[in-house]
Amino acid sequence: MESAPNTIFEIAFVCAMPMELDPVVQKLTLRESVIGDMSVHVGSPGGRRVAAIVTGMGPALAASGVADLLDAVEVGWVIVVGITGAVDDDTPIGTLIRPETVVDGSTDTPGGGSEYRPTPFGSQRPAGVMWTTDRLITDPKEIAELRARGVVSLDMETAAIAAECERRAIPWSVFRVISDRATDGSVDEEIFHLSNEDGTPNDAAIERYFNEHPERVEAMARLAEGAVLGAEAAAEAAIAACRFD
Repeated sequence: MESAPNTIFEIAFVCAMPMELDPVVQKLTLRESVIGDMSVHVGSPGGRRVAAIVTGMGPALAASGVADLLDAVEVGWVIVVGITGAVDDDTPIGTLIRPETVVDGSTDTPGGGSEYRPTPFGSQRPAGVMWTTDRLITDPKEIAELRARGVVSLDMETAAIAAECERRAIPWSVFRVISDRATDGSVDEEIFHLSNEDGTPNDAAIERYFNEHPERVEAMARLAEGAVLGAEAAAEAAIAACRFD
């Protein structure tokens, strides 16, 4: 690992989990560096200086992680890359979500939570609402209410990243891909806590889960497959939109 000097990055890819960062790093041949106390992957694909980081999971870590990056270096554009959960049973796993609006569900009021609009980027027309929350939502009534508001997917970080970017007048965009569905029973509170806050697997919790639920091995394999597919597709779409070649 080398130390990278403070510099200007045209694009910064921001991911919540290492498994979302990995395909970005591999596809762009980025190298791991250190900026201040941060681990940052950097490179110059197509002659354009880029950075990529993992913030950890949830709004608080996402906000602090992107703030640390933007305090340390100058960034021209922030791109959120990763996976997201659908709020219906019909959206295929692997569907790219480019929301028109991102809502901070953690500050929701009767009048609606804080709303952010991604900066247009690439050729796909934005559509739908992405709902950022720090809790698992599976209640059918709550899901139905979200669908009625035009919500198409749920995530844990995007609104927090958007708020930090907009505070600094930095354009930002979202490339997230459906990896699971909130209504099909594939994710529950136990599964929700099988990851550490930094986005790495919680090995002890995973071992305990499979000891208690051996019948869930096949379902968990499908869930993991969806996550990997989603992370790969999100990275591919974001990189293609950047037109590095």
